[in-house]
Formats: sequence, structure tokens, C-alpha cells
Amino acid sequence: MAAPTKSGSGDLGASLPPVLEWAQAKDRVWITVVLENCPSPVCELKEKTFYFKGKGGTENLEHEVTIELFAEIDPEKSTRMTNERHTFFTLKKKDCSAPYWPRLTSEKKKVHFIRTDFNKWQDEDDSEQEMTDSFDLKEAMKSMSGLKGGDFKGLPDEDEHDSDDEDLPDLQ
Repeated sequence: MAAPTKSGSGDLGASLPPVLEWAQAKDRVWITVVLENCPSPVCELKEKTFYFKGKGGTENLEHEVTIELFAEIDPEKSTRMTNERHTFFTLKKKDCSAPYWPRLTSEKKKVHFIRTDFNKWQDEDDSEQEMTDSFDLKEAMKSMSGLKGGDFKGLPDEDEHDSDDEDLPDLQ
């Protein structure tokens, strides 16, 4: 394997950096490399370094990035999965009791190809139960309106039919 080039934190070498999306939980960091048609990327994880190199995308160009991570990970407990459009990494944080990372990289400057993945993001104060609970419209309306008893004259019950649904013509 060729030595990784420092194309990560904004310093571009001959290769373009791929788009990275990241999120975190208390004990892990997720990185998604957004690069389609990259069947066999070269990846290397070290305690403070993330390295990715692969050829793909619509123009089948070489993409490469090296990032100094904000804090240490456990490379042995970290995983990788590749499909046709993405390469997914789950990086196990070395110190799970440490505060959340304020950013993915050790450098404070903004990196144009790194985005936050809000679909996976978990806040420090979110519990696992909150993440799995289903959304209840009536409960949400109660909390927003300050109603304690559940006086919902404007909200139909789940079993109640809506008058707009009657006498609709059949679809052809």
C-alpha cells in the first residue's frame, strides 16, 4: 500500500477527497464515505487517524483523504462495510466517558468535504429509549398546548372517519 498523503484537513494532493458524513453517539463515531462505484477501497484506521483511498464516482476518479481525528478510537473494535454507493465506518471511541466530540477532526478549521449526518446523530442528553419511542400526535399536542386532561375537540380519534373520505370516486 502506498503511504497515505495528507489530503485530509483541506490540503489536497493529487487526489480529491471524497464527501464524508459523520455522526456520533456516546461510545462511537460513524463516518460514511459518499463515493459510488468504489468496490475495493483502501482503508486504514489508527488510534488518531482515519485514512481512505478509492477510485469511483461518476467520473471514476481517484479519491483520497487522511484525517487526524479529534480523539482516540479503538481500531480493533471498529468496523467497515461497503456497498455500491457508500463505505460505512463505525469507529469505537477509546474513552466512552469523555464528552462528545465538538468536531470530527483535531483541527478547528472548517473542512468543506465533511458534513454532519443528522439522520444518525445522537445528542449527549438523548437516551436510547427516547431514540426508539414512536411519535404520538396526541401526546405532542398535549405538551404543546399545556392540556392535562386531553381535551382534543379539534383532533379526530384514530377510529373516527373523516367526512372528506366519503363519496370519493374509484381510481381508474
